[in-house]
Amino acid sequence: MPRIEAETATGTQAFEAQEGRKLVLAIEDAGVDILHRCGGNAKCTTCRVEVLAGDPGEMGDAERERLARETGLAENVRLSCQVRVRDDLKVHVVNQVSTRGLDAGPRPVE
Repeated sequence: MPRIEAETATGTQAFEAQEGRKLVLAIEDAGVDILHRCGGNAKCTTCRVEVLAGDPGEMGDAERERLARETGLAENVRLSCQVRVRDDLKVHVVNQVSTRGLDAGPRPVE
């Protein structure tokens, strides 16, 4: 199983994730309070992560189009709701419930 290392507001958390699983679900199920306000539909950017190491796979059209509307994002930023875990990854979780004061949003579907 791929190993995910997630840098969060409270430190780094490492866990295994099922191959093919949405990264946002793997992060949330590991106990990280990641935001996902649109329910995993690439409509917002609250579930974004910075990919620090590993291969998150190719970016799809919906993700590319949504991220293109933002300014100042680094090239390593991805929407975790659009990434399918295939490889070991090290990511920085950008938005968390505990740091933003918002509710997480509807749980994305697999």
